[in-house]
Amino acid sequence: MKNFLDENFLLQTDTAQKLYHFHAENQPIIDYHCHLDPKLIADDYNFRSLTEIWLNGDHYKWRAMRANGINEDFITGKNSSDWEKFEHWAATVPYTMRNPLYHWTHLELKTAFGITKLLSPKTAREIYDECGEKLQTPQFSARNLMRKYRVETVCTTDDPTDTLENHQKIANDGFQIKVLPTWRPDKAMAVENSQNFRDYVEKLSEISGVNIANFHDFISALQKRHDFFAENGCKLSDHGFEEFYAENYTENEIKQIFNKIQGGNELSQEEILKFKSAMLVILAEMDFEKGWTQQFHYGVIRNNSTRLFRTFGADAGADSISTVCTAKSLAKFLDTLDSKNHLAKTIIYNLNPADNEMLATMLGNFQDGSATGKMQFGSGWWFLDQKEGMERQINTLSVLGLLSRFVGMLTDSRSFLSYPRHEYFRRTLCNLLGNDVENGLLPHSELDFIEKMVENICYFNAKKFFEF
Repeated sequence: MKNFLDENFLLQTDTAQKLYHFHAENQPIIDYHCHLDPKLIADDYNFRSLTEIWLNGDHYKWRAMRANGINEDFITGKNSSDWEKFEHWAATVPYTMRNPLYHWTHLELKTAFGITKLLSPKTAREIYDECGEKLQTPQFSARNLMRKYRVETVCTTDDPTDTLENHQKIANDGFQIKVLPTWRPDKAMAVENSQNFRDYVEKLSEISGVNIANFHDFISALQKRHDFFAENGCKLSDHGFEEFYAENYTENEIKQIFNKIQGGNELSQEEILKFKSAMLVILAEMDFEKGWTQQFHYGVIRNNSTRLFRTFGADAGADSISTVCTAKSLAKFLDTLDSKNHLAKTIIYNLNPADNEMLATMLGNFQDGSATGKMQFGSGWWFLDQKEGMERQINTLSVLGLLSRFVGMLTDSRSFLSYPRHEYFRRTLCNLLGNDVENGLLPHSELDFIEKMVENICYFNAKKFFEF
């Protein structure tokens, strides 16, 4: 019987163990998509408690606690203490067995704090106090946690109106880890609520210094901010939406739609889709001109619970997988860019595993030889960044693409304790490849190539792809 979370956790064969320990384990981390707050890095922040660094903003844990019958006061409530929230999380952890949270929780305790005890109501106070003491020391500041996990590059997620002052401070401090912004223009496409969009246009006008009187001015302001992001080291964009947009439209229609919404009117559904379709192409062409990589996260239905949205707002943990079929729109969008030779390097992440084969085959249509692995099937995302989800993504990519050219894992997290997700991925990858070798599905005589393949997927492919 194997011990839980030992050095060969998830590694079922000798070959898998060698691949991981000698070729994956010590590779630096390139976390090319996350939601870390750059201000915490700029300030080299020390967290006040394990609750603050571990539970605040973690909708994975919140969902589990709700399912376990925990009152919302002890999840997101403002009147409960850090200890009370942690106590209720500790009471939930034993019930998360076979949920990835059980693995992540204990991996993070082990790798960050050296704690190998299982978290439960019996150990909660001891673990909380020990971690709390360590978090107050310089060794556990935001920057030192990144150093501890051998992070080399981090790409945060930033709105075009962000001043990027925190990124500038980090760079000016000479911090050896690259902390780069990522262009996330979702609000520039969000015309569903006319008032919110008008407020955003006003904010964009102010930060860009462009008086936005029409659609041309709007794009000019965005272009100016796009240039500013590039000047501050940005090399990636990112979009998050339920589905791809590829409606037919004319330039004049988009100008009229912009004027309509700026005039205080709500748009029809047809107008919304046309505007989003136009913006998606325009923004993609900006990325192409800069040589950036564009990322698309699709397939989520957000804020399903009105109750939680009213009391907490967005990102309360009330999001789910969508079943919308977006294949034809995706094909049309990519072809629109490809036919004009304006298709940038692209990574697409699907939230519905039923889309795995569709997405892998779709991306193969637009590989053009201009860059190795130009069109990337993104790693298991959100509900899929667990062992089974990662295995399904790896297996689909292996069958329908080139796993050897994959740019690997990312945290997609707001937490400085989430870097063990890279370890989780690396162990899963090495286990699959190691098992294939030992089962005769891959040749043992080519083990040198397989070892280099592991190193590439864990680190070198991303470094080359993003030109970090």
